[in-house]
Amino acid sequence: MKKLFPLLILSVLFLCSCNQVDQWALHPEKKTAAQAFAQVPADFVPRKITVLSAGDSLTQGIGDSSNKGGYLPYLKTMLEKEKGIKEVDFYNYGVKGNRTTQLLKRLKTSEMKVALQKSDLVILTIGGNDIMKVMKDNIENLQLSTFRDEKESYQKHLTQIIDLIVEGNPHAQIVLVGLYNPFSKWFSEIKELDEIVADWNKAGQAVIAHYPNAYFVPIEDIFLKANEDLLYTDNFHPNDKGYELIAQRLNQTLAEQVLPGLDKTPYMVNTEEN
Repeated sequence: MKKLFPLLILSVLFLCSCNQVDQWALHPEKKTAAQAFAQVPADFVPRKITVLSAGDSLTQGIGDSSNKGGYLPYLKTMLEKEKGIKEVDFYNYGVKGNRTTQLLKRLKTSEMKVALQKSDLVILTIGGNDIMKVMKDNIENLQLSTFRDEKESYQKHLTQIIDLIVEGNPHAQIVLVGLYNPFSKWFSEIKELDEIVADWNKAGQAVIAHYPNAYFVPIEDIFLKANEDLLYTDNFHPNDKGYELIAQRLNQTLAEQVLPGLDKTPYMVNTEEN
C-alpha cells in the first residue's frame, strides 16, 4: 500500500499535467476557429437579387429581336456569373414613349410600390423622350436655349423620381442609365445634338451625386464610337448588339460598385425579447 501511494500521486500529477496541456492546446484552436469564421466573406453563400427596371422603351426592349426586354436578358446572364450571385429576377416596367413625368406617376401606383419594396436594385432609363418632346414641340425653331430650359424640368422630375424610390425602399441601390444620341450617325454634321445629350447627361449625373446609394452609367460613348451598326431598323432604338453592349457597361458598374453594397444587412433586426 505504501508503494502504491507515491505511484498514485505521480499518476494524478501526470493526469493533471496532461489535462492542463490539453487545455492550453485547445485555446489557440478555438481562437483560430473564431478568427476564420469572422473572415468568411459576405458572398460566401450566393444570394438571389431582385431588380426593378423602369423607364422608357430601352427598358421595354424596343428593337430587341427576341422581345425579351432589351438589355435585361443579357444583364441577367452576366450577373448570374458574378461571384456571390445565385439568381437574378427582374420586374420590367419599361413603357415606350415614357417621359419623366409619366414614370413619376407610375411609381405611385400600388403595383410598382409593391415591386419596389421587394427590390434590391432599381435601374432607370429615362429622359430620351423628354428631349424628343422638346424637338417635336419646337421643330420649326430649335434653339439650344430651349433645351437648356427644359433640362431644368428634367432635373426636377428626375429628383422627384429618385426621392420617391428612396422613400419606397431606402435600402435599394439605384442606377441611372445615361442618354445617347441616336441621330449622331445620320446627322453627324449637327453637333448641337451631341451637345444637348452631353448637357442632359451632366444634369442626370448632378442629380445622382446627391444620393449615396445611386450610380450613373454612361452609354453615350458606346454609340458615338461604334465601328458597327448598333441601332434597330428604326434608326432610333438599339439593336441586339446595342443592348448587349449596354448590358456589358451596366454589369461592369454593378460588379465594381453596386453589388458590394447589397451584402450589407438592409434592416436592423430587433433581437430583444418582448
